Amino acid sequence: MNQTYAVAGVSAVVLATVLVGALGLRVSRTTSDFYVASRSVPPRLNAFAVSGEYLSAASFLGVAGLVLAHGADMLWFPIGYTAGFLVLLAFVAAPLRRSGAYTLPDFAEARLESRAVRRIASVLVVGVGWLYLLPQLRGAGLTLRLLTGAPGWFGGLVVAAVVTVAVASGGMRSITFVQAFQYWLKLTALLVPAVFLLLAWRADHAPAPAWDERPVFQRSTEVRTDATLRLTVQEPVRITATGTVDGRALHGGPLTLDPGPHRIGPATTLRFPPGARVPLPAAGDGRAAASGWANPLAAGREQHSLYATYGLILATFLGTMGLPHVVVRFYTNPDGRAARRTTVAVLGLLGAFYLLIPLYGVLGRLYAPDLLLTGDADAAVLVLPQRLIGGVGGDLLGALVAGGACAAFLSTVSGLTMSVAGVLAQDVLPALGIRHHRLATLPAIAVPTAANTVVSHLPVADAVGLAFAVSASSFCPLLVLGIWWRGLTPPGAIAGLLLGGGSALTAVTVTIAGGARSGLLHTLLAWPAVWSVPVGFAAMVLTSLATRARTPASASATMARLHLPEATGGGGGRQAGRQEGRQTERRDSGRRAVTRHPYDPEPHGTERGVPDPDPDDPGPHAPDPRDPGPEPAA
Repeated sequence: MNQTYAVAGVSAVVLATVLVGALGLRVSRTTSDFYVASRSVPPRLNAFAVSGEYLSAASFLGVAGLVLAHGADMLWFPIGYTAGFLVLLAFVAAPLRRSGAYTLPDFAEARLESRAVRRIASVLVVGVGWLYLLPQLRGAGLTLRLLTGAPGWFGGLVVAAVVTVAVASGGMRSITFVQAFQYWLKLTALLVPAVFLLLAWRADHAPAPAWDERPVFQRSTEVRTDATLRLTVQEPVRITATGTVDGRALHGGPLTLDPGPHRIGPATTLRFPPGARVPLPAAGDGRAAASGWANPLAAGREQHSLYATYGLILATFLGTMGLPHVVVRFYTNPDGRAARRTTVAVLGLLGAFYLLIPLYGVLGRLYAPDLLLTGDADAAVLVLPQRLIGGVGGDLLGALVAGGACAAFLSTVSGLTMSVAGVLAQDVLPALGIRHHRLATLPAIAVPTAANTVVSHLPVADAVGLAFAVSASSFCPLLVLGIWWRGLTPPGAIAGLLLGGGSALTAVTVTIAGGARSGLLHTLLAWPAVWSVPVGFAAMVLTSLATRARTPASASATMARLHLPEATGGGGGRQAGRQEGRQTERRDSGRRAVTRHPYDPEPHGTERGVPDPDPDDPGPHAPDPRDPGPEPAA
């Protein structure tokens, strides 16, 4: 890949992000602007923004890499990512918008009138956000490492700096336009190269991948290792090597790798002839399966493949509704009907994007199987233009793909940082309005950036799956039962969040730390949604039934507000939404903002700080001494 073209493409995307974020500083003045864009984003624009924010590095890079390495089973990732919005549409979108909250902890407190529930929800929101940020920063590091040769941690640091500027400057209002633009950039960055890649594949006599066997090098391929690599060879393969192989120093001479395990030293270059089978990493490295690539539920990737598939389905189907950066976007719609329209549009936009991803995985299996050796399968989308097309055309298409990858992790990192910073500003830092919302951006991005320098072995999409599992185990029960069951009590919600979400968070933390690398324990911890989601629901239901006396007194009124259309419950569809926005603005420009629905007569008492004053507001005027006042009544 030509570094000059690629760096130019990435730089253009970064510059556009910074400029739009800086422009947002001119239009974002109140707390409502920063948190929910004053609840005035129309459905079509919001759908573009939701799609741009949701299609992360896991979608742009990770899914193709998993299809390359593991095959048909990995198609559950795009299916689950998209179908999650169908569940969100049916059960959550409109009622959640009608709640009038700013964040998930706001909704939890308004529904259950409990500060304890709010605190636990805040911890889980931050945990899910940080888990989701890790793979985005890893994708950034991978992209910039391929483009410039910089260390993997450097890319994450650059993205963190850019996002900090964008979020702290403009808040939700400016991020909306950035993410809408980035959706179309990402779609274009996949669609245009895909056309040329298919033409090049046809010109190469349309070879088919080895459906049930190890992949084959289509051309003479050079592989360079950065660290010690252990390979398993199934049939003899003759190569040339420079470096260390099985403890022997070689200097470009021929070598035959016999069947069995081999140890390749760091900084070693291997050249494989065309037609040679790809020797995959030895069992235990967790990088690739030996066979069954095209067969669903084939043995090899997981020791309990059926269980792992169910865990993936549950996590992705149910976890979407609890992702903080996705949920907060529905608060920006004018009303509940607009939230539903946004969700329907998102389903179509995501479907169009995910149609392209498997194509890159299959072509990567054909033309970039060496990525399986180095563990860089996530880079398939980035290297294919140069592998198939080459020359200036390949460089230009590679720059376009690199820009799309940059947009992928920038948009998602922006949304996640925005949502985590919002929770930190309200529930952790002293309440001083927008100023501390900007300061909260620093810890929101700094913690996962630091963790990214330590944790780098998980594939991008797998790491995102862990965040989905925690979300599905905690916020899915809270939202579904909180919206549809009047009997949910604060003790029930606390029990479900701690047992469901807490156990899932513990499981994925152990998985990321490498606490269990094989066996049944590893499978249970790496795919916890199968058991943690039922635990969360059961704990909430059973504890609520045992504590019926603790049901909030306002539960019936809150349920009516969540489910009655705005024309009935709030007075007039879109007009009610605009009225709510004006009420929010007036509330934010006063002495305090409280966590409550705009139509509630009594606040729940969660004080936030005094926001920055509006320079255009002249404020109250002293009475004119020349004014005689009202005339006396006759």
